[in-house]
Amino acid sequence: MRILHTSDWHVGRRFNEADVLGDLGLVLDRLEEQIGEYAVDVVVVSGDLFDRAAPPAEAVRFLSERLQRLREAGPRIVLISGNHDGASRLGYGAWAAAAGGLHIITDAEQIGVPVVIDDEHGPVHFYGIPFLDPKIDRSRFAEVPDAYAELTSHERILDAAMDRVRASLATHDYPRSVVLAHCFAINAARGSVRAEDDQLGDLVTDSMRSIASGGVEVTPAVVFEPATYVALGHLHSRQRLAEHIRYPGAPLAYSFSDRGPRGSWLVELDADGLGAVQWLELPVPREMATITGTLEQLLSDPAYDELSEHWISAVLTDPVRQPHAMRRLQERFAYCVALEYRPAESGAAPVRYRDVLAGKRDEQLAAEFVPAVRGGAPASDEELELIGEAFEAIRATEVRA
Repeated sequence: MRILHTSDWHVGRRFNEADVLGDLGLVLDRLEEQIGEYAVDVVVVSGDLFDRAAPPAEAVRFLSERLQRLREAGPRIVLISGNHDGASRLGYGAWAAAAGGLHIITDAEQIGVPVVIDDEHGPVHFYGIPFLDPKIDRSRFAEVPDAYAELTSHERILDAAMDRVRASLATHDYPRSVVLAHCFAINAARGSVRAEDDQLGDLVTDSMRSIASGGVEVTPAVVFEPATYVALGHLHSRQRLAEHIRYPGAPLAYSFSDRGPRGSWLVELDADGLGAVQWLELPVPREMATITGTLEQLLSDPAYDELSEHWISAVLTDPVRQPHAMRRLQERFAYCVALEYRPAESGAAPVRYRDVLAGKRDEQLAAEFVPAVRGGAPASDEELELIGEAFEAIRATEVRA
């Protein structure tokens, strides 16, 4: 059996307020082609199909059409809800969709109930564990004594979910199995209170929403034993926690901190369990670049000509803010979507704020503020006169009060 593992489509998400639904469509076009090229039997999508719980109508239409196209290409589809999805909306009509080969798992009551798909070697059991919030979902595990007291972390509630899976596997004499889960898993010992910063590294990106509960958002990957393969979702870059435990990452980068290649995992199960696992690259419709310098440097340096079609994050080092900087940058870089000011170090000793204010009248401070926000142009004589009159009026009001 060949399984394509993808996740975190985030349909409806924007890239720094720029619409990227067309870009996502181009990426999924290629994923659809790969299904045919590699004779994929099952597609698993491990959560966050939508970017928000109440997606716009355009996003709903897009996802519906894409799932239909994938199903028409041949494979069965198994998907779960993630922390961005509205579980009840995504799961609406799941009972009817299952009859057509689209299996949608969004409810805790579905955990432990396998989707059974056969190949030439026999059955493979697919178990979905949708995103579980310990604060909200622990009451759904009535079989756990005093669930409110016990299931207080992601590790504990996922372990309870896996107990249902393990019980089902035992009933069926532990067949080959695939577990889909949407969570933040790391290689750590059971009972770890929290991950250290060096464990998280580059795993957390700007396009991710925290799933922390009580300050803890991670779970040790060992809770998913003894699944043959664990198809994880939530992290936006590909990760291999073990040969049989992987994240594919998001198929499209949604922030400048989303790193690494885009793609999915092609997983092959043989008669004995896990066979080969292969990375399938997906196209990147638009590359990203961060450029740094003064505004005039960024606008005139020919070295940046090759970046005209990239997503651009510009870091300006001008000592003062430049007027209309974003508009001027977008005249050269049509896809400049982020702007940050980071003045270059002057080499002078740092000046304390109280020293800047010392001995200066209000009128003088206001006059010095004008060039700081107007590209260096000082206040005119007429403006200085208006500033003086304004402060005189304020003082007169204060005296009358």
